[in-house]
Amino acid sequence: LAQLDDGAVLACVPRGKRAEVVCGDRVTLAPGNAPLAIEQVHARRNALWREDMWRSKMFAANLDRVLLVTATYPGIQHGLIGRALVAADAADIPVTLLLNKCDLPQAEAARADMAAYRNLGYSVIELSVRTAPEAALQALTPLLSGQTSLLLGASGVGKSSLTNLLAPQAQAPTREISTALSAGKHTTTATRLYDLPGFAPGSVLMDSPGFQSFGLHHLSVSQLQHGFPEIRARNGQCRFQNCTHRDEPGCVFTTDPQAITPARLALYRTLYTELTSAPVR
Repeated sequence: LAQLDDGAVLACVPRGKRAEVVCGDRVTLAPGNAPLAIEQVHARRNALWREDMWRSKMFAANLDRVLLVTATYPGIQHGLIGRALVAADAADIPVTLLLNKCDLPQAEAARADMAAYRNLGYSVIELSVRTAPEAALQALTPLLSGQTSLLLGASGVGKSSLTNLLAPQAQAPTREISTALSAGKHTTTATRLYDLPGFAPGSVLMDSPGFQSFGLHHLSVSQLQHGFPEIRARNGQCRFQNCTHRDEPGCVFTTDPQAITPARLALYRTLYTELTSAPVR
């Protein structure tokens, strides 16, 4: 579907099997009857990707901000958050972290966990979308007004409920957490774009499918290192200029325990191994 500048929505199809169009793309449509052919996909100012050894997935393009949603329950998944932060940094897209379900008993522990991201300079907004929707709206309105924002997060963190709050016309289906998997059932299968009524003109929200993995095989090692603020801040302080921050002597992240938390260093090293051991396609 394509939304015209006047708000009308038309069915359309890409021209050619290899034409790749994603949510947020600006396109030119050929005149004719629906479904209209997409004649041109205009240059993107950014795009958010994930890629593993088998396939790549573009979430959306032409974004002003990523709203990375996590929740006190089923629990904060630091590995997925860390990966998404690196991907957004590589795409030069600002990120705001949203901690949802702060009305649950797990909120205090989750709040302490999220302090690590605040200490790295990330903005963290606490929400209780189900029980305090007005407070959530008040907190998010200044952030979303006039912006194109992408909701991103693992399954079960409440993205569909948040979409329904911000864009009531969406009525995205919501389901309870799957007890067997301790994860949310995927209720969104493709990224969808919604105008935000009651917000400033140009306010757009995209709701992306929940994910349970986030590969970064499309990134370089330098992009990986830049995506860790604590590594970026210590650039050039290791004994060797080409230090990979794994097991080299004189690495600042080995000699200074305050430079990075053990969990974040372990995540970096895991991602480094994934990038450098992936087969060339």
